[in-house]
Amino acid sequence: MIQTLLISCVLLAVGMALLLVKVLGRKDGTFSSQHIHDSEPMRQRGIHCVMDQDREMRSQKRLKIEDKH
Repeated sequence: MIQTLLISCVLLAVGMALLLVKVLGRKDGTFSSQHIHDSEPMRQRGIHCVMDQDREMRSQKRLKIEDKH
């Protein structure tokens, strides 16, 4: 049990150290955006964030739900 805990802590520490090296090695000290709308290849393919796609579909009123009471 203790051995597994120690191995887990060591792996977490190594991962955090590698992230620190990546941040310190960058000019502005930040990670690149992981959002779909910030990716040029995704924009070229017409792929958007699910929230944007939902907003587009609702604005088209193509999927309007009607109440039949």
